Amino acid sequence: MLSVFVPAESSLKKVMADDLAAPPEGAVWIDLVNPTAAEDRAVERLCGIAVPTREDMQEIEISSRLYIENGARYMTATLMCQSDTDMPRTTAVTFILAGHRLVTVRYDTPKPFALVENKLARACPAGVTGEMVLMELLDAVIDRCADILERIGVDVDTVIVDERVHDPSYRRTSSHAEVCAMCRAEVEDLRRFDAGGRVNIPAVPAPQAHFKTAEAAVKLSLEQEERVTEQINALVSLAKAESDYTSDNFLQWFVKEQLEEVASMDQLLRVVQRAGEGNLLRVEEYLAREKGHGVALPQEE
Repeated sequence: MLSVFVPAESSLKKVMADDLAAPPEGAVWIDLVNPTAAEDRAVERLCGIAVPTREDMQEIEISSRLYIENGARYMTATLMCQSDTDMPRTTAVTFILAGHRLVTVRYDTPKPFALVENKLARACPAGVTGEMVLMELLDAVIDRCADILERIGVDVDTVIVDERVHDPSYRRTSSHAEVCAMCRAEVEDLRRFDAGGRVNIPAVPAPQAHFKTAEAAVKLSLEQEERVTEQINALVSLAKAESDYTSDNFLQWFVKEQLEEVASMDQLLRVVQRAGEGNLLRVEEYLAREKGHGVALPQEE
């Protein structure tokens, strides 16, 4: 099936290409689902690309999933289908950017495609391009992965609780829950970086490795956290001044994180100061208990 999406006022209109000899030239997204040979040829003529076969998509090596051919950019990814059922499966999907037009080739129905199609049918930005549709699709894929991992994490946590009820020493599944938690965090972080742009990373000076006292080491760490907080606040101010709402939203996570980091390091500094250099075992004891339960600060004697 060949579906063509054409901008129409403030939405993206889906048009079924009945006339394969002359598909709409104004299309910004062409979606090929189980395409016939005739549909492949029609898209190849319109976009000047080579549409990969199903076998090509399934057998492509990981190192070859991103490539450029005749000015068009190709990316093949493996997406999940039917994840809400007892029979989930994966499928290969190829994304092709030719000019400012996106071509997708697939042989199954990953849920993000329907979500993006419905979203853009309701409203889409003026001057929408294939690149913008691609970003919407990738964002939806990442969100879907996060949802799947979160559901798996809940299921694993439930198994852990059930097993502990019968056997308190049971530990085998707990590592699975930790992996799911880390995956969820990584997916959420990745989702924040989908707005494009170029990053310039300056040189990083060597860190200080030797200190005369434990208090000096912790104090330097606190100063570092406060300096990072100032830098993040400056970025937030810049984003607001330039009406860059995407960056502003992205930075809010770091603002919240720095509140916790500064508070934690400030508390540790007070513990070290109260314990003194001759009683650092009290500091180690505090850190061990704080990691598990959170305890009150040692009182001055």
